[in-house]
Amino acid sequence: MAPPAADRVPARAWRCKEQTLAFADRPLVMGILNVTPDSFSDGGRYAATEDAVRHARRLIEEGADILDIGGESTRPGARPVGVDEELDRVLPVIRALRSESPIPISIDTAKAAVAQRAVEAGATIVNDVTALTGDPLMPEVVAALKPGVVLMHMRGTPRTMQDAPFYENVVAEVAAYLDGRVQALVQRGIAAESLAVDPGIGFGKTVAHNLELLRGLETLTAAGPPVVIGLSRKSFLGKITGREVNDRLAGSLAALACCVLRGAAVLRVHDVKESCDAVKIAVRLRDGGQHRRD
Repeated sequence: MAPPAADRVPARAWRCKEQTLAFADRPLVMGILNVTPDSFSDGGRYAATEDAVRHARRLIEEGADILDIGGESTRPGARPVGVDEELDRVLPVIRALRSESPIPISIDTAKAAVAQRAVEAGATIVNDVTALTGDPLMPEVVAALKPGVVLMHMRGTPRTMQDAPFYENVVAEVAAYLDGRVQALVQRGIAAESLAVDPGIGFGKTVAHNLELLRGLETLTAAGPPVVIGLSRKSFLGKITGREVNDRLAGSLAALACCVLRGAAVLRVHDVKESCDAVKIAVRLRDGGQHRRD
């Protein structure tokens, strides 16, 4: 049985193959790079390899610590993509970036075959919205290749997740699910220090559920594994502010700052430059104004 959350110490580092990513001083910023035609925010803008690599360079210049590359949209109602099509989208980008930069690369996929080929091409993290449950071969691939892993909570599937989601206690239920996945995968030979968790903001949650999770984020951050948060431009921000998807920067940054104060380790964002500035301010507030690592 896992020890209670109160008896655990939040992780200060994340093992991702040969790389160890540290966030003792500040959260890491993960820049989003969707090489898809239909992602909810930037679908189609970076579908061509040249455009994707150019945008990735910009994200690195703006301060991204990690790049998260996805070849299949997980927005509500998104159509499934086959393995070959997903590989055709992501592999050229990963190879091009790995040839010119040591930046950690995350592959956003739920398919074992895509994860394996991506890691072999240079990715060091597998970001799986199904928490390694969507493909029965995924735990085996991860155990063999030893990337860092993001285990996300999602109620249902991308096609069904927003069909009247219900929880008795969303914070407790999400925390219990993620803890259960961590324990199950450790028992399957995956190193605990390679696992991070993501509460899945917007994935099978209402606006109220998302806000409850953000307010209760310390329940997750105190539990041990690094916590990854992805809320950039999401629909719950639009429902609160009345803004369209590409006009949600202010709301994204406000929520991001709250996550920094509550102990998030990795922040998955579209707007890297602005997010890095928000992180610097929030870290100073969190640490009482002391200068640490900016």
